[in-house]
Amino acid sequence: MKSLIVTADDFGMSLPVNEGIEASHTEGILSATSLMTGGEAFEDAVDRARRLPDLGVGLHIHLVDSRPVLPPEQIPDLVDPEGNFSNNPEAFGFKLFFSPEMRRQAEAEITAQFERFARTGLVMDHVNGHHHFHMHPVVTDAIAKLAPRFGSPPVRFPVEPFGPSWRAGADKPIRRFFNWAFYAGLTQRMRRKLESAGLALNDQVFGVTDTGGMTEGRLLAYLDHLPDGITEVYAHPAMAASDPAAYPSFEEYRGLISPEVRAKVEALGLHPLTFKAAFAT
Repeated sequence: MKSLIVTADDFGMSLPVNEGIEASHTEGILSATSLMTGGEAFEDAVDRARRLPDLGVGLHIHLVDSRPVLPPEQIPDLVDPEGNFSNNPEAFGFKLFFSPEMRRQAEAEITAQFERFARTGLVMDHVNGHHHFHMHPVVTDAIAKLAPRFGSPPVRFPVEPFGPSWRAGADKPIRRFFNWAFYAGLTQRMRRKLESAGLALNDQVFGVTDTGGMTEGRLLAYLDHLPDGITEVYAHPAMAASDPAAYPSFEEYRGLISPEVRAKVEALGLHPLTFKAAFAT
């Protein structure tokens, strides 16, 4: 049996992102989105979510390339002098692993993000991490500790299977294989830890290798190669890309609302689900 979740990350990052996500849901196949509680357009995102009852809204934990929820003075080891998180995820993750004080501050910030989401009154559909940072052992442990207090939402399992990814993409074979092997290795501890806390995970994901390039053509190809189980396809749509060189977000928005993509989903007998709905079936 095949179940499909179509997710957009970075809800709340900016107004163009929020606009793209809302339109991708109302006009296209988008069924879920992941909210950045420290995003500059957080309040706007919450207002939109409240008028979109069928859109599953989850928590997008962010500790890099963004700003915190807590005052910077409470988490000085996590931010720069301007109060921003690091824009170097690899270096930050390495330091976080070895610094007890950084780990303490990170758990405090993650707790604040869970709590700010809860105060919106929205049902937490799922949890994941900006740049897949929820795979980091410190973040995984915080999710395992905190998520049961907030309804035990499912968590993104960010492993993109090599075979279907290669058949759908037919390019970048080395990168596709590396992403599969790298993420599969890193996520074994994450899966064990989260499942032991009673949290569900999807079976696979598409969007890792082609992040920023989930266009109409790529979406159609992935839909033709969906494995059995619960598959999440994620993208980064926006009405205007904040960083066109990195994320051609408008093209991803156009892919999500494409009549051809919608027709393909219908022809396959699929109905894009929220995380909660996918695990309820």
